Amino acid sequence: MGRIRIQVVIAVIAIVVFIGAMGYVAFNVTTLQVADYGGVYVEGVVGNPQAINPILSQANALDQDLVSLIFNGLTRINEHGEVVPDLAERWDVSPDGTTYTFYLRQDVLWHDGAPFTASDVIFTINAIQNPDYQGMSYLSSLWRSVTVEQVDAYTVRFRLREPYVPFLDYTSIGILPVHLLGNVPIASLAAAKFNAEPVGTGPFRVAEVNARKIALVANQNYYKTRPYLDRVEFIFYPNDEAVFEARKRGEIAGISRVLPDNLDAVRKDKSLDLYSAPLSGYTTVFLNLDKAIFQDVQVRQALMWALDRQQLVDDVLGGQGVVINSPILPNTWAYADDLGGYTYDPAKAKALLEQAGWVDENGDRILEKGDMTLEFTLTTNEDDPVRVALIHAIADQLAKVGIRVTPQTTSWETLVGEMLRKRRYDAVLGGWQNLPADPDPYAYWHSSQATEDGLNFPNYINPEVDTLLEQGRSTLDLQQRITLYRRFQEIFIDEVPSLILYQPIYNYAVDAKVNDVQVGTMFSSADRFRTITDWYMVTQRMLHSEATQSSPTTTVD
Repeated sequence: MGRIRIQVVIAVIAIVVFIGAMGYVAFNVTTLQVADYGGVYVEGVVGNPQAINPILSQANALDQDLVSLIFNGLTRINEHGEVVPDLAERWDVSPDGTTYTFYLRQDVLWHDGAPFTASDVIFTINAIQNPDYQGMSYLSSLWRSVTVEQVDAYTVRFRLREPYVPFLDYTSIGILPVHLLGNVPIASLAAAKFNAEPVGTGPFRVAEVNARKIALVANQNYYKTRPYLDRVEFIFYPNDEAVFEARKRGEIAGISRVLPDNLDAVRKDKSLDLYSAPLSGYTTVFLNLDKAIFQDVQVRQALMWALDRQQLVDDVLGGQGVVINSPILPNTWAYADDLGGYTYDPAKAKALLEQAGWVDENGDRILEKGDMTLEFTLTTNEDDPVRVALIHAIADQLAKVGIRVTPQTTSWETLVGEMLRKRRYDAVLGGWQNLPADPDPYAYWHSSQATEDGLNFPNYINPEVDTLLEQGRSTLDLQQRITLYRRFQEIFIDEVPSLILYQPIYNYAVDAKVNDVQVGTMFSSADRFRTITDWYMVTQRMLHSEATQSSPTTTVD
């Protein structure tokens, strides 16, 4: 009898387990987990905000990161480098390429509830055009050549003096609220309280700012899909290594930039997801072409043959770079991939130098020519450990062909303000970041920019290059632009006005609990947030039919 009871109990348990299992299967088959609102994402960043203002943020990467979350431009650049609508619904361009008419969205509110209108656009552009504007000179130079007019409350027209094909890239700059800043003198704008507690139209608004962090919360009235994340916080640290250590202590969920030395540790950390993408820019050694030793093109070519750039990338950057030969980047339509360039060939470097008259006359392993010694100082900014390591590695490589390089570091302010802008240097390891999607290199290599206010730091002067760059930015025909920029690249590779090293790979890490993080081509570090409105940390389980009906609307470019 007892045996029968045991068998009955076992049978009942088996039935219950079976029913439970079938219910679990049925539940999972008929339902699915979907993103839900909520969650706080905390990221560690280097430095502190200086001016969270779209027309003043260009000198500070953290400011640009924050601006990308708080503000919108008339347009934005998507992951393919295409200019797509943002605050503007659409635009028209006149047949001669000199008039752009933008038709604005009429459903946009500022974070304080005020409506966005054409008056905000007019104010922003007028602020950049103002003689008292204290932002980047390249922005003021561009916009001062443009006439802006308000057609009506939601239509703005820009008139250019002559065709300028890259113009649309500049319309992605964030727009400022005239109702909050209209009475602030432009000369005082850089010191305005607004820059610490800005009001924008973007997916997040400022909730808290102090010396240690800034906290943003989701904009409930965002004109696109509101973010899933409720809150995004940025904690400030003195350097990248401090950010990495903060992650190890559990203080943050994201690392804004992963240094090469920390890549292996991040890859081994199962709680972190590592994201990598080419950054629109390049690292280069600026050569001061006013210096006697750099005026011989054979010397400059020899420098390129003597550099093992791939080894620099592998050893110093942990492989996180792409060796390139010209300022036109591989991810652009203008890049010519069949022009060749320089590989590591120290024998060819030595032969070129000997041909140019450089010999070691006194046996000190350094080449001389008359009363000149083939030596120079290579300077970089002291706060970047990767660049500091690079200048020492470059010095070691060039020493093998008889070139003495003295590595030197200084503050960023001195490097840019006293050395590069005033051309008081031999060679500087630096580079360009945040290059726009249109590959127009005029600002960096046209002779008109070889001034204290210009960005042609090597003082490169070539009349043919000037003509190519002038035509390249004014010609409407894409195939013709490709031809012009191809010829520019040929000349650049041959004349070597600076030593182009590599296009950097940007690495950042996010806690694995943050879902749907995606990465594409990055035109600035801020582009790591390009899809942040889709990131989520909280989920809910819904029936398939309910999930289909309640799924949020997505915006298609």
